[in-house]
Amino acid sequence: MSGFKNPAPSPSTSEDPNALRWGFTPQSENWNGRFAMLGFLSVALIEFFSGQGFLHFWGIL
Repeated sequence: MSGFKNPAPSPSTSEDPNALRWGFTPQSENWNGRFAMLGFLSVALIEFFSGQGFLHFWGIL
């Protein structure tokens, strides 16, 4: 025996909350929430500055 211990196995998933991962993982849910907030803010700003609803602004209604 050489006196060296085997290192603990590293986890197969990244613990970084900002890592871009696919599937139902906490990281992908964080990104999904961020994109949803950007979309909501975009719609609110379009409605505020145009004076019309979002669907009217794009000519859908």
